Amino acid sequence: MNPATPIVHVVDDDESFRLAVGRLLRADGYRVQTYPSGSDFLIAGCRHGPGCVLLDVKMPGSDGLELQTALASGELSLPIIFISGRSNIPIAVRALKAGAVDFLTKPVRRQVLLNAVNQAFVEDASRRARDEELAGLRACYASLSPREHDVFAQVITGRLNKQIAAELGASERTIKAHRAHIMEKMRVNSVAELVHIADRLLAASTQ
Repeated sequence: MNPATPIVHVVDDDESFRLAVGRLLRADGYRVQTYPSGSDFLIAGCRHGPGCVLLDVKMPGSDGLELQTALASGELSLPIIFISGRSNIPIAVRALKAGAVDFLTKPVRRQVLLNAVNQAFVEDASRRARDEELAGLRACYASLSPREHDVFAQVITGRLNKQIAAELGASERTIKAHRAHIMEKMRVNSVAELVHIADRLLAASTQ
């Protein structure tokens, strides 16, 4: 199977549940890997590929919420669907506020589970696309020369070429050339697009 195919990682200390859920998901065409504990999942090192985690709340050792925190601290964390042996509203609220896709209660109906997994896959694919786009914007920005960085900072404030020229001690013709190079390297056609990119880069740097 293609390594890019999303994987449902089932993390649960209940072997019978792992086997049953794994069988159900595979029957519907999903790629599945199972783990008896959070530490086994982390040791496997598969959390950076596309997919999601179906995670039990209560397990010996580190529980599901602790694993959620550990995953969130990484550069790229998989979407999590929590599953619990009983309804626990405070824990469910905590898990969802921390970014979980869903919180299901055992026994979970087949279609409910499949819907949750599909939603997790959609969220994972969307986030990866955003991350890839952001990486491209960072690469474009990094390709600017030091002088172009200076001009970029001035352009996004709405200053005219003659104002930038006076500020940087350059000719208006030189600033115009820098500006054209910036637009080309950043792959935009307007100052509005350039401002939008600057806002995205700034927001990403403060997260």
